[in-house]
This record gives sequence, C-alpha cells and structure tokens, in this order.
Amino acid sequence: MKNKNLNDATILIVDDNEANIEIIKGMLELSGYKNLVSTTDSRKVLDLVRSTKPDLLLLDLMMPYLSGFDIMDMLKSEEQILSNDYKYLPIIVITAEESQETKLKALTTGAKDYITKPFDIIEVKLRIRNILETQYLFQLLKEKNQTLEEKIINFLKLNNDWYR
Repeated sequence: MKNKNLNDATILIVDDNEANIEIIKGMLELSGYKNLVSTTDSRKVLDLVRSTKPDLLLLDLMMPYLSGFDIMDMLKSEEQILSNDYKYLPIIVITAEESQETKLKALTTGAKDYITKPFDIIEVKLRIRNILETQYLFQLLKEKNQTLEEKIINFLKLNNDWYR
C-alpha cells in the first residue's frame, strides 16, 4: 500500500466456500475496496501472496488440503524470503470455529484478529480498516527508517572523507 487511500489496499480472501468469498467481496466492494483477490484452493495461497503482495489476508481456518493453520505456518517459514522484498502481512481469521482453544491457537500462530461466522458486517469492515491503517503506518515507518539510515550512512561517509 503506497498511499494513504486504504481502498487501494490489496486484500487476499481465502475460503473454501465460494459463497463466503462473495459475501466478503461484496461487502468490501460496497465499501470502496478495489483490489480484491480470492481463492477457494488453499494450495494456491503462497503463490498468490508472492504474486499479488497483499496488504491483508482474510483467512478461513477449516479448509481441505491446507488448513488456515497450515497456511500461517507456511507464511511464517517463508517470512525471511518474503520480508526481503516484501513486507509485514497481517492476517484476519474469519471462521465458523468458536472454541477458545482454536481462537488462541490462531492468534498465537500469526493471526492479528479473529472473527467468527456469522459476523457483523459493520464490525468486520471496521476491523479490516483498523488493520489496514496499521499496515499503512508500518509501511510509512519502514520507509522513514530506510531514508534515515541512508542519510546517516551518507553523513558518516562525508565526515570520514573530511577527516582524512
């Protein structure tokens, strides 16, 4: 996300149920979000993360092939590779699973938020917006740090040359 217009954020939606994806997509489109990517096949998530570089991942937990937990574990193991040319990827779990144990496991495994189905549309929109605002600020801070680091390096080089 290069600018403060959060509606330009790329959001990846992963759910094995196409109807769930359509509900979430419809809600987000009505809210003005433009860059929505989705899949019902959990095996495609890592490739989609690499190719679309989403700002947010909305993830179901209980899916065939790879569960949401498997996906979070894969993303964590790929973190070094992704972070070199990528960024922090917040995950919101949206699932029908309501148990406290599952919720704690998801939040421990890498989810930044946990929403149970059926969900309140207004609440979900607000949670998505809050996470995207945090993501934008994270990116801004990262860019400011890089700029500051470059200025310090240049300053040290100039001063080192001056003392010679």
